[in-house]
Amino acid sequence: MDQENRLDVEQIIELLEIHDFKKLKEELETLHPVDIVECLEELDKKQRTLVFRLLAKEEAAEVFTDMNSEMREDLINALTDSELEEVMEEMYVDDTVDVLEEMPANVVDRLLAATDEDTRQKINSLLQYPEDSAGSIMNIEYISLRREMTVADAILKIRQVGINKETIYTCYVTEKKKLIGMVDVKDLLTAGESRLIGDIMDENVLYARTLDDQEHVANMINKYGLVAIPIIDHEDCLVGIVTVDDAMLVLQDETTEDISIMAGVSPNEDSYFETSVFQQAKNRTPWLMLLMLSATVTGEILGYYENAMAAMPVLITFIPMLMGTGGNCGSQSSTLVIRGLAVGEIEFSDIFKVIFKEIRVALIVGTLLAVVNGIRICIMYDRNLMLAVALGVTMIAVVAMAKCIGCILPLVAKKIGLDPAIMAAPLITTILDTCTILVYFNIVTAVFQI
Repeated sequence: MDQENRLDVEQIIELLEIHDFKKLKEELETLHPVDIVECLEELDKKQRTLVFRLLAKEEAAEVFTDMNSEMREDLINALTDSELEEVMEEMYVDDTVDVLEEMPANVVDRLLAATDEDTRQKINSLLQYPEDSAGSIMNIEYISLRREMTVADAILKIRQVGINKETIYTCYVTEKKKLIGMVDVKDLLTAGESRLIGDIMDENVLYARTLDDQEHVANMINKYGLVAIPIIDHEDCLVGIVTVDDAMLVLQDETTEDISIMAGVSPNEDSYFETSVFQQAKNRTPWLMLLMLSATVTGEILGYYENAMAAMPVLITFIPMLMGTGGNCGSQSSTLVIRGLAVGEIEFSDIFKVIFKEIRVALIVGTLLAVVNGIRICIMYDRNLMLAVALGVTMIAVVAMAKCIGCILPLVAKKIGLDPAIMAAPLITTILDTCTILVYFNIVTAVFQI
């Protein structure tokens, strides 16, 4: 937390100690909900509850939404039923669903009891959608217009119901619940009041379906620069929208998950400090165990070539360099391809274009590395040109192989429905270590006839 927010925390604690709640309430009104959450993290449970009770209803709902699950649970246990009901009334349904999914069963029961019957039905409808689907993150509070309405009627409706909607910048035109068009508020404000919505609406509407993957929907919002995207069901009826703020959270969660997998760590929704030491160890051990056992294959291959190493002990000194170079080259390619897959730049159909490009890159990189390494060998090993040539050919072959494997595996993983991030640094490095040893000793045994 920056110095400005730290001073706010100190001031909050001071005002709580002297019971100057009126001034504290005025100070809280000047802070953004996210900054209030950061301040609450510095307080103990009792102080946190006191501060939360001083917030206005709308602001309290936003603060509650931005809290982590542990803070929410503590607060729920501290608030009365009437206080909890006020908070739930101000929260959007999709935010409420997100909160419920993180809470234990006894807390969920209490939260649902604090909502009215209509809201409970909306919550239950969203909870029925599969996890990570567009339906599970959509908001069912949007503005719906009819094509026969005038612009004046539409603006009046926005004024009447807009306060309860998550966004009013884009309105959707429906007919018998089916999506037939959309209208931006800018279009309404700049059109004549007597014009019909059907005359100014855009019929070419981008949409997603309830069972679409949430990451795909978030990428659509990002790609087309949308404020929100409508979600339709299997009957083509409009059932909700996904807004840009929800898309940002999805992309953040997906990126966090990919980074964890790429590092060989099981994904975890909690933050680094909220995750216990035991849980951290549990998340990391399976991958490390798998990679350790798979590395025994490399050891077996080395044992197979022990005669060659006995005949030319100098060959052993180049193994770490070749394995490291191969692993690094493979990681570079896999990282770029995984990133391209994540943002939609690369598809499986591009596999041959990707391979062709990586091979060209590998030839340039491998040749440069081979030349530099050849000069080093000639200087350090009494101008042993045969050794320099053998290592140079090996280097080019290893780099080319690493680049190809590094780009192919994520694409194949995506094609068969696996997360491409699985084919990242730890796994690819282990695979390439084995392949590098095979390539290296096959080349040197052929060159030196050993």
